[in-house]
Amino acid sequence: MAKPQLKPKARNVVESLFHFDLSPHSLSSPIKSLSISQSLLYLGTQSGRLILLSFEPSSPNTLSFLKSVVVGESPVESILVLSELNRVLILCDECLFLVDDLLVQPVKKVGFLKGVSVITKRVKTSESECTNLLETGSGILPNSSSASTSQRLLQKLGGGIKSNGVKVKEQEQTRKGSDVFAVIVGKRLILIEFVNGNVLILKEIQCIDGVKTMVWLNDSIIVGTVNGYSLVSCVTGQSGVIFSLPDVSSFPLLKLMLKERRVLLLVDNVGVVVDVHGQPVGGSLVFRRSPDSIGELSMYAVVVGDGKMELYHKKSSVCIQTVTLAGEGVIPCIATDGEFGGGNVVVVAVPTKVICYRKVPAEEQIKDLLRKKDFKEAISLVEELECEGEISKEMLSFVHAQVGFLLLFDLHFEEAVDHFLQSETMQPSEVFPFIMRDPNRWSLLVPRNRYWGLHPPPAPLEDVVDSGLAAIQRAIFLKKAGVETAVDDDFLSNPPSRAHLLEQAIKNIIRYLEISREKELTNLVKEGVDTLLMYLYRALNRVHDMEKLASSENNCIVEELETLLDDSGHLRTLAFLYASKGVSSKALAIWRILARNYSSGLWKDPAVENDLPNGSTDVISGREIAATEATKILEESSDEDLILQHLGWIADINPVLAVKVLTSEKRATQLSPDEVIAAIDSKKVEILQRYLQWLIEDQDSNDTHFHTLYALSLAKSAIETFEAEISLENRATARLEEAKCSDFGRDSIFQNPVRERLQIFLQSSDLYDPEEVLELIEGSELWLEKAILYRKLGQETLVLQILALKLEDSEAAEQYCAEIGRPDAYMQLLDMYLDPQDGKEPMFKAAVRLLHNHGESLDPLQVLEICPFNLHQIQY
Repeated sequence: MAKPQLKPKARNVVESLFHFDLSPHSLSSPIKSLSISQSLLYLGTQSGRLILLSFEPSSPNTLSFLKSVVVGESPVESILVLSELNRVLILCDECLFLVDDLLVQPVKKVGFLKGVSVITKRVKTSESECTNLLETGSGILPNSSSASTSQRLLQKLGGGIKSNGVKVKEQEQTRKGSDVFAVIVGKRLILIEFVNGNVLILKEIQCIDGVKTMVWLNDSIIVGTVNGYSLVSCVTGQSGVIFSLPDVSSFPLLKLMLKERRVLLLVDNVGVVVDVHGQPVGGSLVFRRSPDSIGELSMYAVVVGDGKMELYHKKSSVCIQTVTLAGEGVIPCIATDGEFGGGNVVVVAVPTKVICYRKVPAEEQIKDLLRKKDFKEAISLVEELECEGEISKEMLSFVHAQVGFLLLFDLHFEEAVDHFLQSETMQPSEVFPFIMRDPNRWSLLVPRNRYWGLHPPPAPLEDVVDSGLAAIQRAIFLKKAGVETAVDDDFLSNPPSRAHLLEQAIKNIIRYLEISREKELTNLVKEGVDTLLMYLYRALNRVHDMEKLASSENNCIVEELETLLDDSGHLRTLAFLYASKGVSSKALAIWRILARNYSSGLWKDPAVENDLPNGSTDVISGREIAATEATKILEESSDEDLILQHLGWIADINPVLAVKVLTSEKRATQLSPDEVIAAIDSKKVEILQRYLQWLIEDQDSNDTHFHTLYALSLAKSAIETFEAEISLENRATARLEEAKCSDFGRDSIFQNPVRERLQIFLQSSDLYDPEEVLELIEGSELWLEKAILYRKLGQETLVLQILALKLEDSEAAEQYCAEIGRPDAYMQLLDMYLDPQDGKEPMFKAAVRLLHNHGESLDPLQVLEICPFNLHQIQY
């Protein structure tokens, strides 16, 4: 079943080029057939005359009469031009005639073929899909028993060549410039070939009676009768019915659609499309009326009938254009230039007048649709033309860009950008004038291309919106007066606000520039894209996007943005931008200002303001962010003066960040330790200690000065901590908690207590001055530390006294004796336990432990000497 008729979209596909009236040349007989070959037009009349006209397809009013000859007394049914042979083959009086293409020589009759009703030329889509009929061996040979009397007669006459130009089959014949045809003679289908002006019989096939129309494509011959359509193989001679026609039906008609390699079979007003095997493919073409003649022009089927010419889109079956030719009842005929519709000219004869139509250039068709604001139809047309190979892919991109600009000025910003993005040739610089007024840094980058002049010149988005709103107001006024306009009906019924339109315009231009960043662009265009993208972000106050762009790799021009961002208060963005461009000093100065303003409460931190309960703001968070960003910059900087300049305020906010700055290994050149140590605030003890620890442990420094300085700093902190703990023990709980809170910051760098760190360092390092450290802690209660130092100095007795008497660590004392390795060491320890002095009671349990663990190492007599009257107690 044919698909329903679609509503046609009016468009001028062809336009009248010229017309020619035959009456002044005494040629009043109606035209029956016509054919075009380059600039020559052949007309066959009802009276049997062949008329030759010449014309220039690209110029109007150039059709001129050349000559006419009489072919026969009956109508000229068919005209076939043999281009390679410079001959014209004519079907008239049921015979075939040959004449030269300029009608100079007399007309010659192909005498052996009589009773010819239909003739068609073989069309090959490719040599690989066609059988060479001379090599099949299945043709009718002159001596075949089935050959006709005329063929046998030709053979008897000898040589196979007659004076009338007819030649029988001869495989050795030179085949330069050949054309192969099929002719219908009664029920016979005869295949012939013209070779160098002679006729060669290839094959004779038994066919059906009453053939009215015929098409030969590759190895398939499709014939049409009043009863239906059949397919015949030119190789095997076998035939089969494609389908039958109804009892009451229009005259059968076939049209070869070579571009699609298909054949159109007419059934009343429906064109059924079949492939080379006779199988229906695709959709059918539904015409408004049953046509008298059908032509092909590019993507369109051209049909004529009832005094009208109509162009139908071959894929959609939509009628694109209708042209009135003459009154109803007149039967016109049609021809197109180029073999099978590959040209640009359509010629229609009605009945003594020749009208030539030229296909409107694709560019003009597209322009016409764009002027009517039928953008979807325009794009659809361009895509079809590109698919057909009639326009380039660059033209498709060009039209997408043109449609985008038209939509932009019509205030349809989202759709405009959608088309911009589909254009592969549009440059991002083409939207620059919509963002920044000329002249500017990038004015010379903007292509001076107005496309087809269908839209106004580029202007800032504010001006585009204002002009669009003014057009809407005018349209509303005209509509009230009953005048139709091209303004969108949605805008007329619900006029948009300026703010909304401007926001939509900026959002969509942002979308275009963001995607354009991923393309391969020149450096200057990249700079324009990123800089103007920042402009648009700022216009919508999209702080997150501004900071994301500024902090990432970008091509922004700082000089174009610093005043803008400074005046609008987007200092964080400016700081990120400075940092990305290597202007570290300015970036750090901004972060310092931000930290101070957050600290003083002058500014609220936008990142956390809305996340806190009761609308309170987190001042510390803003300071931390500023210090963190500054730290990132300083970690990679080798500018010592700059680093030490900003170290102080970072340390005030977060000592850990200060340490990261000093100990960073990201920089190319490390800092001078002496300069760093001198620059660290004396109150920032932990920063100094962490830096010294990094120098010693991570950088493997062997400088005794640094080792001693680190040990002294740890010792001093340990003394202060010890004294503070003693003091806290005598205070109330509330005061204790308050002191812990105030001391919290000191524990933010190190996880281990200071005394533990001191003890570990004193034991592990041999490069510090133990006497200097010992002098510092001499009057303190850091007995274990003293023991370590005395041990470094070789003061064994003092070490034992501290371990045994001060710390009362029997296990450590005994371990130290074992390290000394002398038996008298245990005796010395026993003596200390039994006679601790300074009014301290003897440590009998420790003494018993020592005798139990190491008695075999002690001299019994010496033991008895030091404890004669306490022996019983010791044993106890």
